[in-house]
Amino acid sequence: MTTATDYEAAALKAGRELEEASAQEILRWAADTFGRRFCVTSSMEDAVVAHLASTVLPGVDVVFLDTGYHFPETIGTRDAVAATMPVNVITLTPKLTVAEQDAAYGPQLHDRDPDLCCSLRKVEPLNRGLGGYDAWATGLRRDESPSRANTPVVAWDAKRRKVKLAPIARWTQADVDAYVQANGVLLNPLLWEGYTSVGCSPLSCTAKPGEGEAGRAGRWAGSGKTECGIHL
Repeated sequence: MTTATDYEAAALKAGRELEEASAQEILRWAADTFGRRFCVTSSMEDAVVAHLASTVLPGVDVVFLDTGYHFPETIGTRDAVAATMPVNVITLTPKLTVAEQDAAYGPQLHDRDPDLCCSLRKVEPLNRGLGGYDAWATGLRRDESPSRANTPVVAWDAKRRKVKLAPIARWTQADVDAYVQANGVLLNPLLWEGYTSVGCSPLSCTAKPGEGEAGRAGRWAGSGKTECGIHL
């Protein structure tokens, strides 16, 4: 029987050995190692990692967090991915609806305490939803922000006791754009409207970055917050 300790050792070993591997090779390792106990998470900003994973594990589970605050374009992208790609989209929802959260914590919690809002609407549902998996893949890239600069391609997620992959960690935005163009990968339409990072729809959560600002500058702009908490 494979234990968490075994998976931790395997993750650390793979992180070293696969550092220079292609995204497909990293995902192939996960598919071969974990089979259907491996999933991809997607914010539906784009479908790049979902597409990559589907080439090595058709029917792979793609986990999406429906926070109740998404742009309609994001929900539309999720639905298009589910309809057109060989993946199994699974939608996770928070324990509280937006109305129930407003009643319990007051309205516009995202403005007053964004960390708590993200914890309730993103972190807790994901932790719960990942319960049936031993490994999960994300779309994190090192060039996105200083907080992501040291992202390993394979690591041990100690908080969740699972293997965590970032198969495109070494990619640049140019690499993403080239893959999208070459493979006709679905993109969130908001990316064509000046958004460079798409999260929840309140202005305090997602805004268009100013000229010359980094790609994630529009996320929680002016708050000092840079991550929702999933990757901390």
